[in-house]
Amino acid sequence: QVQLVESGGGLVQAGGSLRLSCAASGRTSSMYAMGWFRQAPGKGREFVAGISSTGGSTYYADSVKGRFTISRDNAKNTVFLQMSSLKPEDTAVYACAASSARYSNPTSRYGYDYWGQGTQVTVSS
Repeated sequence: QVQLVESGGGLVQAGGSLRLSCAASGRTSSMYAMGWFRQAPGKGREFVAGISSTGGSTYYADSVKGRFTISRDNAKNTVFLQMSSLKPEDTAVYACAASSARYSNPTSRYGYDYWGQGTQVTVSS
């Protein structure tokens, strides 16, 4: 089992920045791709960004491309999401996810086995 704990959420004005962190514990040797998803009130879970096990490949939703950057530090079992130029429509609960499959679709929620509880990001206009 892998446990994921997010941090770094909060309230920020439009145009501002936040950095989310997700710390993994447990059987971290079984983790491969990791990703961030978000869910706004009344909406479904939406892919935001994904990263391969080595960090060599990254994937982004069109809505965040050029504004968000995903990265990971495997030595510390942590994945990050740097968010810049935030917009009110980025307001959501952001959750990180980890896959135990060597090959999975890093942009689909079905490609992930482990999920964190999420952290709230609120962007005011």
